[in-house]
Amino acid sequence: DDATALRAQAAGAHIVTEPRRGYGQACLTGIASARTLGADVIVFLDGDWSDYPAELPSLTSPILNGVADFVVGSRMRGKRQKGAMLPQALIGNQLACGLMRLLWGATYTDLGPFRAIRLDALDRLQMDDRTFGWTIEMQIRAAQYGLRTFERPVRYRKRVGVSKITGTLSGTVRASYKILSTIARFAAQPNPSRSAK
Repeated sequence: DDATALRAQAAGAHIVTEPRRGYGQACLTGIASARTLGADVIVFLDGDWSDYPAELPSLTSPILNGVADFVVGSRMRGKRQKGAMLPQALIGNQLACGLMRLLWGATYTDLGPFRAIRLDALDRLQMDDRTFGWTIEMQIRAAQYGLRTFERPVRYRKRVGVSKITGTLSGTVRASYKILSTIARFAAQPNPSRSAK
């Protein structure tokens, strides 16, 4: 209702509409559209003003140079505006990354939403989460499949509006449950990369 789509279209963007709810659902719909447009690399970033689109080349250059399959923008390693990440988000981030390190040897420092991945590598991951388990599912699967993964420091600022996730108690509880249950689900399964080889 803030004319984002109209303004983006006027600026030359290809607009994709997804009426179904869910962060992962929106990402899957965007991927399908990008595929029809011939994309080789997919970049994800939040549309709430918190990420800096000008830093996109920092994430895509390792992929375009052939040295990475997947690049995560790390807000932990970058410069954050004071108050941009609430305490519950910082604690949840540390816990999730610590569990991924323990279970899969992954060296992530962040579940940052600003990320880039080669489309063929993304296809290997067989992403299916339709909700806010999307980001951690991608990082777990990337570790399981042995993708060449980099982190790049990114800046992060206060978002416009209130987060439906970390901005409310119920959202924080639901997101925390989803992230931890996703980790538990993958930890209980055999590593799919072994059967894929």
